[in-house]
Amino acid sequence: MAFIDEITLQLTAGRGGDGVVRWRREKFKPKCGPGGGNGGPGGDIWVEAVSDLSYLSQYQYTKSLRAENGSAGDNFGKQGAAGDELTIKVPVGTIIHQSESGFVWDMDTLGRKERILRGGRGGLGNEHFKSSKNVTPIESTPGVDGESGTFRIELQMVADIGLIGLPSAGKSSLLNALTNAQSKVGAYDFTTLEPHLGVMPGGRIIADIPGLIEGASEGKGLGIKFLKHIRRTRVLVHLISAINPDPYGSYVAIRNELGKFDKSLLEKPEIVLLSQSDELADPTILQKELSKNIGKEVHLISVFDDKLLKELTKVFTIQVL
Repeated sequence: MAFIDEITLQLTAGRGGDGVVRWRREKFKPKCGPGGGNGGPGGDIWVEAVSDLSYLSQYQYTKSLRAENGSAGDNFGKQGAAGDELTIKVPVGTIIHQSESGFVWDMDTLGRKERILRGGRGGLGNEHFKSSKNVTPIESTPGVDGESGTFRIELQMVADIGLIGLPSAGKSSLLNALTNAQSKVGAYDFTTLEPHLGVMPGGRIIADIPGLIEGASEGKGLGIKFLKHIRRTRVLVHLISAINPDPYGSYVAIRNELGKFDKSLLEKPEIVLLSQSDELADPTILQKELSKNIGKEVHLISVFDDKLLKELTKVFTIQVL
């Protein structure tokens, strides 16, 4: 199933049931009077934040959804049944925009639930209109339509740590080593086609942001499709492959793309990793050179070195606290 991070839905809450005109009929009690009940309210529409990043794919081919209508009133003054509510589940981090009102809901907390549309009121039955002056009312009112609107639903992931870098920089491998996310890994110039999340011990969330290329901010490659997900990560972890022929150039290229898309991304805390360091006989030479050129500490990392992974976990813990 394709990864979907933006959809538009036409949503309609349930219509209220109609009020009815009825007359009570009881044995040995003629002319018992009006007994038409009120209609039941229409179902509301809610949104709920869930952990599954792929959940918007459920609505990929859906144009509109509506909650259940309320039922009409019944005999003996009984109110009709309320329409069932409709809950739309969205990945945590989703932002919901209502086109007509301009209202925005930020589903940034797992389990958060918000009502976005109210169902219509039920109509009034003739029992409601009974009075001392009107003992046989024949009035009733129809149910009211529920609220409706057009909603743009856009996922912007929420994570403590965002892994960025060129394709094949080792992001998926590092995510798998630190968590059990089981992100797909390729032994060739390959970029993940969708973001993946993993949870480290202690509950820190890591997002593997699909590989960027030069021109991504202008729509090349995966373009801005995933650049927006970096906005809501607390710390950026920039991976530079030790076997890249121009490691410093790749670092500059990615930083340029971040700045072109949103200059505030350049102000986020950043950890720089020299990944796949086991591929070099002495990776410390390149580590020192990069540190000097970049102007900040560069950490060595290899998914096959438990000691380096433990040291990196400590660095993450300090940065995210």
